[in-house]
Amino acid sequence: MTSATLTAAPRARTHVTVLLVLGLAHLLNDLMQSLIPAAYPILKAEHGLSLTQIGMITMTFQIAGSLLQPVIGMVTDRHPAPYSPVAGMMFTLSGLVSLAYAHSYQIILISVALIGIGSSIFHPEATRMARYAAGGRQGFAQGIFQVGGQAGGALGPVFAALIIVPWGQPSLAIFAVAALIAMMMLVWIGRRQREISAEFVANRAATKKGATPQAHYAPLTIGIGLVVLTLLMFSKNAYNESFRSFYTFYLMDRFGLSIRSSQMMLFIFLLASAVGALVGGIIGDRIGRYRIIWISVLGPLPLTLILPYADLFWTGVLTVAINLIMASAFASILIYAMELMPGRIGLIGGLFYGLNFGLGGIAAAILGTLADSYGVGTVYQLCSFLPLAGLLAWFLPKIDEGR
Repeated sequence: MTSATLTAAPRARTHVTVLLVLGLAHLLNDLMQSLIPAAYPILKAEHGLSLTQIGMITMTFQIAGSLLQPVIGMVTDRHPAPYSPVAGMMFTLSGLVSLAYAHSYQIILISVALIGIGSSIFHPEATRMARYAAGGRQGFAQGIFQVGGQAGGALGPVFAALIIVPWGQPSLAIFAVAALIAMMMLVWIGRRQREISAEFVANRAATKKGATPQAHYAPLTIGIGLVVLTLLMFSKNAYNESFRSFYTFYLMDRFGLSIRSSQMMLFIFLLASAVGALVGGIIGDRIGRYRIIWISVLGPLPLTLILPYADLFWTGVLTVAINLIMASAFASILIYAMELMPGRIGLIGGLFYGLNFGLGGIAAAILGTLADSYGVGTVYQLCSFLPLAGLLAWFLPKIDEGR
């Protein structure tokens, strides 16, 4: 093939507007999810819950959000469903309203399960759309998508401090408006998906004509890669879940902070996730996913070991630094897995978002039991060693990341 022919091949275009709207929809989705742990102090006081029961609420929500995602991803790989995230928002809306008026522990569990199911429907197809709209900037696209979700997760404690703490559990129903707004955004994105996916397929076909064939990795290579990525994801999520579910209780127990002050500290911690997700995605485009995974999972180890012994000021500083580094991992892990199985975007999106939920839920249940038995401080001492799992990155297969 001549160089002129190669020059004529269409260049992949990054649909920044679509990515921004998709990121905003992700923000609203994860905002509604984050209201669950943000409301834990209120639910604990209102219903007399133990930390073990708090952990079980998290596990119910996370498991409900994980089981369906790989299945939905496999189905949409074969039969794309651009409007399925809208259906997911309907589940989230119903779960949020139900939680606002839940009068028993059992109803709380059913409500959070509905919100989890909504998330499991949202993520696989939304991940596919981010992949299609990325053009040649996959890290940037996943960074935008992730920063939306992380920012939404960070805003939950703020709204809890400003609205839920003063007005109580029924005020959760106010946030149903977020679900309605997200549904309108997702309808607009669904209308654009056919055009953008066709452009994505055309560009890949044109690129293949003048390039080396797309790599197909041996099943053993794929298997080892996915197992290592899963273990890395578990270590990251277990540590993060210790903050999402129990950080407010840790601050109140150790430093005597009020619910509102502890929620604002949690907001600062989660805001660092948003920054880390975007920065990690952008830098991953430049230096490669393999290096980012090493840095983000193993890098925070010295800081996590110091954290349980720090005073209030340094606790705030260290938690921000830890999450800033650790949050950069997810986009790189997701794209690395997509490179291992490039034809199964929906499956990978569903699998890894599902793992994000499921593994986090299992960790929350275990940590809740440990916190009841040995104290929240002990939980943070144990979790400080989790970044050692970053050494497993040594076993990741060396793949051509297509950079």
